[in-house]
Amino acid sequence: MIAALDHAQLAAPPGSEGRLRTYYVDVLGMVEIPKPPALAARGGCWFRAGEAVLHLGIEEGFRPAKKAHPGLRVRGIEAYAARLAGCGAAVTWDDGLPGCRRFYSEDPVGNRLEFLEPG
Repeated sequence: MIAALDHAQLAAPPGSEGRLRTYYVDVLGMVEIPKPPALAARGGCWFRAGEAVLHLGIEEGFRPAKKAHPGLRVRGIEAYAARLAGCGAAVTWDDGLPGCRRFYSEDPVGNRLEFLEPG
């Protein structure tokens, strides 16, 4: 039986770790968590905010995820969207999910991210 989602992984191009750290830590407010040494040699970086954990793995021939995406639950979605927009990130609102306010954005390598707040 599945008990919980441990993490979601997105791909990123080689050499993008600096841009990813700036975005996921400084813009989204996540904390970088250390990768185990055996995995750190592969590159990439891991981030956490509360129970949400994202792994960004380096992939040769990288293509950003334009449809597949993690859905990140936020509090104060209007202020959070303004924070992203103020940092230069595009914010696209979508009212297609009843009972939720949500918007989409992209990380600095083009991966799609969904941000939502129930209610």
